Amino acid sequence: MTGSMQLIREFCDRLIGPEKVACTRIFFPEASEVKFARKSAFEGSSLKLDYLTKPSFFEDFGFVEKVKMADRVKPDDELFLVAYPYFNVNEMLVVEELYKEAVANTMRKLIVFNGELDRIRSGYYPPFFYPKLASLTKTLLPMMETVYYIHNFKGRNGGTLFRCYPGPWKVIRKVRNTYICLHQQEVMPSLQEVALDILPSA
Repeated sequence: MTGSMQLIREFCDRLIGPEKVACTRIFFPEASEVKFARKSAFEGSSLKLDYLTKPSFFEDFGFVEKVKMADRVKPDDELFLVAYPYFNVNEMLVVEELYKEAVANTMRKLIVFNGELDRIRSGYYPPFFYPKLASLTKTLLPMMETVYYIHNFKGRNGGTLFRCYPGPWKVIRKVRNTYICLHQQEVMPSLQEVALDILPSA
């Protein structure tokens, strides 16, 4: 995750002014990532680093120690940036808890960086085995606005689903040395729709 960690540091350095550093809390997936971040990409940074889950001996079976989000958040926090919550299925559930307990009905903001939300949207995790995770498609995900998105499709009818907020969703394809827009719309199309309908018909 060092590449994502470095991108998050660059994002913070460019977009978070010195007066907001003390009000910004970055959540990494677990405590060991925080320790690594402090020694690498975030060395010397005044940003507050924290974690979502605490691994336990039974982590391989999906059991992690519960970290209560209400206890992690401080009154002066204004912005939460959650770093790549996707390796452990519990991480996105904790993000929802953070949203409900500390962001909803406040002026606080929550940014999820590299969350791989497509896995949840597409049903990658079977609802029968992961009902709480599947419910995020009805609870948390509709509350989120995608700011920057890239998904590449390979093969004969390859292309890219792209969005840069506040612009529309675009399906683009590289032709020689330029990109052409094959399709655009205001709401995000499903990956299946792009792969099976939009790209083959372009």
